[in-house]
Amino acid sequence: MAILAAICLLAVIGPWVTPHDPAQIDVTKALLPPFTTDPAVHVLGTDNLGRDILSRLIVGSRISILVGVLGVTVAGVIGVTVGIVAGYFGGWVDAVLMRIVDAFLSIPTILLILAVLAILNPGVTTLIIVLGLTTWVVYARQVRNEVLEIRERLFVKAARTFGSGNLFITTRHILVNVVPTFVVLSTLSVAALIVTESSLSFLGLGIQPPDVSWGLMLTGGRDYLATAWWVSTFPGLAITLTVLCILFIGDWLRAQLDPRLKTTV
Repeated sequence: MAILAAICLLAVIGPWVTPHDPAQIDVTKALLPPFTTDPAVHVLGTDNLGRDILSRLIVGSRISILVGVLGVTVAGVIGVTVGIVAGYFGGWVDAVLMRIVDAFLSIPTILLILAVLAILNPGVTTLIIVLGLTTWVVYARQVRNEVLEIRERLFVKAARTFGSGNLFITTRHILVNVVPTFVVLSTLSVAALIVTESSLSFLGLGIQPPDVSWGLMLTGGRDYLATAWWVSTFPGLAITLTVLCILFIGDWLRAQLDPRLKTTV
Protein backbone atom coordinates (compact mmCIF):
# COMPACT_ATOMS: atom_id res chain seq x y z
CA MET A 1 0.00 0.00 0.00
CA ALA A 2 2.88 2.36 0.77
CA ILE A 3 4.41 1.65 -2.64
CA LEU A 4 1.15 2.41 -4.43
CA ALA A 5 0.70 5.57 -2.37
CA ALA A 6 4.18 6.70 -3.43
CA ILE A 7 3.40 5.99 -7.09
CA CYS A 8 0.14 7.95 -6.87
CA LEU A 9 1.93 10.83 -5.14
CA LEU A 10 4.50 10.93 -7.94
CA ALA A 11 1.68 10.93 -10.47
CA VAL A 12 0.26 14.05 -8.82
CA ILE A 13 3.46 16.02 -8.24
CA GLY A 14 5.44 14.47 -11.09
CA PRO A 15 5.89 17.55 -13.32
CA TRP A 16 7.47 19.45 -10.43
CA VAL A 17 9.92 16.79 -9.24
CA THR A 18 11.32 15.31 -12.44
CA PRO A 19 15.12 15.56 -12.56
CA HIS A 20 15.04 16.47 -16.28
CA ASP A 21 12.61 17.79 -18.85
CA PRO A 22 10.83 14.60 -19.98
CA ALA A 23 10.22 16.04 -23.45
CA GLN A 24 13.72 17.40 -24.07
CA ILE A 25 15.36 15.68 -27.05
CA ASP A 26 19.14 15.42 -27.30
CA VAL A 27 20.27 12.79 -29.79
CA THR A 28 23.87 13.17 -28.59
CA LYS A 29 22.72 11.46 -25.37
CA ALA A 30 20.64 8.74 -27.01
CA LEU A 31 20.51 5.31 -25.36
CA LEU A 32 22.75 6.18 -22.42
CA PRO A 33 22.78 3.26 -19.93
CA PRO A 34 21.53 3.67 -16.33
CA PHE A 35 23.60 5.76 -13.89
CA THR A 36 25.36 7.60 -16.71
CA THR A 37 26.86 10.99 -15.85
CA ASP A 38 27.01 13.10 -19.00
CA PRO A 39 27.38 15.61 -17.27
CA ALA A 40 24.01 15.25 -15.55
CA VAL A 41 23.08 11.97 -13.89
CA HIS A 42 20.57 9.82 -15.77
CA VAL A 43 19.66 7.28 -13.09
CA LEU A 44 17.68 5.02 -15.42
CA GLY A 45 19.42 6.01 -18.64
CA THR A 46 17.94 7.66 -21.74
CA ASP A 47 15.83 6.51 -24.66
CA ASN A 48 16.58 6.58 -28.39
CA LEU A 49 15.97 10.35 -28.52
CA GLY A 50 18.10 11.15 -25.47
CA ARG A 51 15.14 11.77 -23.15
CA ASP A 52 15.59 10.90 -19.48
CA ILE A 53 13.72 7.68 -18.70
CA LEU A 54 13.20 8.38 -14.99
CA SER A 55 11.58 11.73 -15.77
CA ARG A 56 9.33 10.13 -18.38
CA LEU A 57 8.37 7.33 -15.98
CA ILE A 58 7.29 9.88 -13.37
CA VAL A 59 5.27 11.94 -15.85
CA GLY A 60 3.89 8.84 -17.57
CA SER A 61 2.51 7.51 -14.30
CA ARG A 62 -0.03 10.34 -14.28
CA ILE A 63 -1.66 9.34 -17.57
CA SER A 64 -1.48 5.59 -16.95
CA ILE A 65 -3.14 5.87 -13.52
CA LEU A 66 -5.54 8.57 -14.71
CA VAL A 67 -6.78 6.37 -17.55
CA GLY A 68 -7.29 3.47 -15.14
CA VAL A 69 -9.12 5.48 -12.47
CA LEU A 70 -11.33 7.57 -14.78
CA GLY A 71 -12.06 4.60 -17.03
CA VAL A 72 -13.30 2.68 -14.00
CA THR A 73 -15.33 5.72 -12.89
CA VAL A 74 -17.15 5.89 -16.23
CA ALA A 75 -17.73 2.12 -16.25
CA GLY A 76 -18.83 2.14 -12.62
CA VAL A 77 -21.38 4.93 -13.00
CA ILE A 78 -23.01 3.23 -15.99
CA GLY A 79 -22.74 -0.32 -14.66
CA VAL A 80 -23.97 0.40 -11.12
CA THR A 81 -26.90 2.42 -12.43
CA VAL A 82 -27.94 -0.30 -14.89
CA GLY A 83 -27.45 -3.02 -12.26
CA ILE A 84 -29.56 -1.26 -9.64
CA VAL A 85 -32.36 -0.46 -12.08
CA ALA A 86 -32.44 -4.03 -13.45
CA GLY A 87 -32.26 -5.71 -10.06
CA TYR A 88 -34.69 -3.44 -8.24
CA PHE A 89 -37.49 -3.22 -10.80
CA GLY A 90 -37.08 -6.71 -12.28
CA GLY A 91 -39.61 -7.93 -14.85
CA TRP A 92 -39.29 -6.67 -18.41
CA VAL A 93 -36.87 -3.92 -17.33
CA ASP A 94 -34.47 -6.54 -15.99
CA ALA A 95 -34.94 -8.73 -19.08
CA VAL A 96 -34.19 -5.92 -21.55
CA LEU A 97 -31.17 -4.58 -19.67
CA MET A 98 -29.68 -8.04 -19.15
CA ARG A 99 -30.05 -8.85 -22.86
CA ILE A 100 -28.05 -5.70 -23.60
CA VAL A 101 -25.44 -6.84 -21.09
CA ASP A 102 -25.34 -10.29 -22.69
CA ALA A 103 -24.86 -8.70 -26.11
CA PHE A 104 -21.83 -6.77 -24.84
CA LEU A 105 -20.44 -9.85 -23.11
CA SER A 106 -20.75 -11.91 -26.30
CA ILE A 107 -18.12 -9.69 -27.95
CA PRO A 108 -14.53 -9.98 -26.64
CA THR A 109 -13.77 -6.72 -24.86
CA ILE A 110 -10.42 -6.16 -26.56
CA LEU A 111 -12.00 -6.57 -30.01
CA LEU A 112 -14.71 -4.08 -29.12
CA ILE A 113 -12.12 -1.60 -27.88
CA LEU A 114 -9.97 -2.02 -31.00
CA ALA A 115 -12.99 -1.55 -33.27
CA VAL A 116 -14.05 1.69 -31.59
CA LEU A 117 -10.51 3.11 -31.37
CA ALA A 118 -9.96 2.35 -35.07
CA ILE A 119 -12.83 4.74 -35.85
CA LEU A 120 -12.10 7.49 -33.32
CA ASN A 121 -8.99 9.61 -32.95
CA PRO A 122 -6.70 8.08 -30.29
CA GLY A 123 -6.04 10.19 -27.22
CA VAL A 124 -6.38 10.32 -23.45
CA THR A 125 -10.02 11.43 -23.38
CA THR A 126 -11.04 9.01 -26.12
CA LEU A 127 -9.31 6.12 -24.39
CA ILE A 128 -10.98 6.85 -21.05
CA ILE A 129 -14.44 7.00 -22.63
CA VAL A 130 -13.91 3.89 -24.74
CA LEU A 131 -12.60 1.84 -21.81
CA GLY A 132 -15.51 2.95 -19.66
CA LEU A 133 -18.14 2.21 -22.31
CA THR A 134 -16.76 -1.26 -23.02
CA THR A 135 -16.26 -2.52 -19.45
CA TRP A 136 -19.40 -1.37 -17.60
CA VAL A 137 -21.15 -4.72 -18.07
CA VAL A 138 -19.03 -6.35 -15.35
CA TYR A 139 -20.43 -3.93 -12.78
CA ALA A 140 -23.96 -4.18 -14.13
CA ARG A 141 -24.21 -7.96 -13.82
CA GLN A 142 -22.57 -8.18 -10.39
CA VAL A 143 -24.55 -5.29 -8.90
CA ARG A 144 -27.81 -6.63 -10.35
CA ASN A 145 -27.20 -9.97 -8.64
CA GLU A 146 -26.59 -8.18 -5.34
CA VAL A 147 -29.71 -6.02 -5.69
CA LEU A 148 -31.92 -9.03 -6.37
CA GLU A 149 -31.06 -10.24 -2.88
CA ILE A 150 -31.03 -6.85 -1.13
CA ARG A 151 -34.49 -5.82 -2.37
CA GLU A 152 -36.02 -8.75 -0.46
CA ARG A 153 -34.53 -7.73 2.89
CA LEU A 154 -36.77 -6.55 5.69
CA PHE A 155 -35.56 -2.95 5.76
CA VAL A 156 -36.36 -2.48 2.06
CA LYS A 157 -39.84 -3.97 2.48
CA ALA A 158 -40.36 -1.74 5.52
CA ALA A 159 -39.39 1.33 3.49
CA ARG A 160 -41.97 0.41 0.85
CA THR A 161 -44.60 -0.13 3.53
CA PHE A 162 -44.02 3.35 4.94
CA GLY A 163 -44.49 4.87 1.47
CA SER A 164 -40.88 5.60 0.51
CA GLY A 165 -40.43 6.22 -3.22
CA ASN A 166 -38.28 4.15 -5.54
CA LEU A 167 -35.63 6.86 -5.83
CA PHE A 168 -35.30 7.12 -2.04
CA ILE A 169 -35.09 3.34 -1.60
CA THR A 170 -32.53 2.81 -4.38
CA THR A 171 -30.26 5.62 -3.20
CA ARG A 172 -30.59 5.29 0.59
CA HIS A 173 -30.99 1.54 0.98
CA ILE A 174 -29.86 -0.24 -2.18
CA LEU A 175 -26.90 1.86 -3.31
CA VAL A 176 -25.18 1.97 0.07
CA ASN A 177 -25.30 -1.82 0.28
CA VAL A 178 -23.66 -2.39 -3.11
CA VAL A 179 -20.80 0.03 -2.41
CA PRO A 180 -18.52 -2.75 -1.01
CA THR A 181 -19.03 -4.78 -4.19
CA PHE A 182 -18.26 -1.72 -6.32
CA VAL A 183 -15.13 -0.88 -4.32
CA VAL A 184 -13.68 -4.36 -4.77
CA LEU A 185 -14.56 -4.57 -8.46
CA SER A 186 -13.27 -1.08 -9.21
CA THR A 187 -9.94 -1.73 -7.48
CA LEU A 188 -9.31 -4.82 -9.56
CA SER A 189 -10.58 -3.08 -12.71
CA VAL A 190 -8.10 -0.20 -12.32
CA ALA A 191 -5.28 -2.72 -12.59
CA ALA A 192 -6.87 -4.30 -15.66
CA LEU A 193 -7.36 -0.94 -17.39
CA ILE A 194 -3.76 0.12 -16.73
CA VAL A 195 -2.62 -3.04 -18.49
CA THR A 196 -5.14 -2.48 -21.29
CA GLU A 197 -3.96 1.10 -21.80
CA SER A 198 -0.36 -0.08 -21.96
CA SER A 199 -1.27 -2.76 -24.50
CA LEU A 200 -3.21 -0.34 -26.69
CA SER A 201 -0.46 2.29 -26.54
CA PHE A 202 2.06 -0.41 -27.42
CA LEU A 203 -0.04 -1.16 -30.52
CA GLY A 204 -0.25 2.51 -31.42
CA LEU A 205 -3.99 2.82 -30.65
CA GLY A 206 -3.75 4.33 -27.19
CA ILE A 207 -1.87 7.38 -25.93
CA GLN A 208 -0.20 9.40 -28.67
CA PRO A 209 2.89 11.67 -28.53
CA PRO A 210 3.61 14.22 -27.16
CA ASP A 211 1.71 12.70 -24.21
CA VAL A 212 3.65 10.14 -22.19
CA SER A 213 2.42 6.86 -20.73
CA TRP A 214 4.15 3.68 -19.65
CA GLY A 215 2.66 1.79 -22.57
CA LEU A 216 3.94 4.38 -25.03
CA MET A 217 7.40 4.10 -23.49
CA LEU A 218 7.30 0.34 -24.07
CA THR A 219 6.60 1.01 -27.72
CA GLY A 220 9.61 3.29 -27.98
CA GLY A 221 11.94 0.62 -26.65
CA ARG A 222 10.80 -2.46 -28.54
CA ASP A 223 13.38 -1.93 -31.30
CA TYR A 224 16.21 -1.75 -28.77
CA LEU A 225 15.58 -4.79 -26.57
CA ALA A 226 18.93 -6.33 -27.47
CA THR A 227 21.05 -3.18 -27.38
CA ALA A 228 19.30 -0.95 -24.82
CA TRP A 229 17.23 -3.15 -22.52
CA TRP A 230 16.53 -0.35 -20.04
CA VAL A 231 14.30 1.60 -22.44
CA SER A 232 11.52 -1.00 -22.18
CA THR A 233 12.46 -2.78 -18.96
CA PHE A 234 11.81 0.09 -16.55
CA PRO A 235 8.35 0.99 -17.93
CA GLY A 236 7.50 -2.71 -17.84
CA LEU A 237 8.60 -2.95 -14.21
CA ALA A 238 6.57 0.15 -13.33
CA ILE A 239 3.43 -1.39 -14.85
CA THR A 240 4.04 -4.73 -13.14
CA LEU A 241 4.73 -3.21 -9.71
CA THR A 242 1.70 -0.91 -9.86
CA VAL A 243 -0.67 -3.65 -11.01
CA LEU A 244 0.56 -6.07 -8.34
CA CYS A 245 0.10 -3.46 -5.61
CA ILE A 246 -3.45 -2.73 -6.79
CA LEU A 247 -4.30 -6.43 -6.95
CA PHE A 248 -2.99 -7.01 -3.43
CA ILE A 249 -5.10 -4.11 -2.15
CA GLY A 250 -8.11 -5.45 -4.05
CA ASP A 251 -7.72 -8.86 -2.43
CA TRP A 252 -7.37 -7.26 0.99
CA LEU A 253 -10.48 -5.13 0.47
CA ARG A 254 -12.42 -8.17 -0.69
CA ALA A 255 -11.44 -10.05 2.44
CA GLN A 256 -12.47 -7.10 4.62
CA LEU A 257 -15.73 -6.19 2.89
CA ASP A 258 -17.09 -9.58 1.87
CA PRO A 259 -18.64 -11.24 4.94
CA ARG A 260 -18.65 -14.62 3.17
CA LEU A 261 -14.85 -14.67 3.31
CA LYS A 262 -14.62 -13.91 7.02
CA THR A 263 -14.08 -16.82 9.30
CA THR A 264 -16.80 -17.28 11.87
CA VAL A 265 -16.03 -18.65 15.26
